[in-house]
Amino acid sequence: MNLKRIKGDIGERYTQKQLAKKRLKITATNYSCRFGEIDIIAQNKSYICFVEVKTRNANGFGTPADAVDCFKQRRIIKTAEHFLMNNPCELQPRFDVAEVIMENGEVKSFNYIENAFDA
Repeated sequence: MNLKRIKGDIGERYTQKQLAKKRLKITATNYSCRFGEIDIIAQNKSYICFVEVKTRNANGFGTPADAVDCFKQRRIIKTAEHFLMNNPCELQPRFDVAEVIMENGEVKSFNYIENAFDA
């Protein structure tokens, strides 16, 4: 396993813990189909949340959310549509981005952006 994947896994596990604190139930992790992958799918009473986790080093340029450009957003939306076709639900979909900043192998800061983009 390469270092980038290890860092990404740490960020995803940290995000899952933070979502649990917000009383969101994890429905799926690393859901993939031919359109792309969604890191975390979680839900509460009102929303089904499709969460893109971006983990970066503290000395990186820009914010991790900057990496979720319009092309990435389209892939996430198509993947979410695929998920919902196969797992129908009555909840309102929401697209969130979790920013995880790491330093020396540990999480330094965390920023969760609800409704980061729209379908």
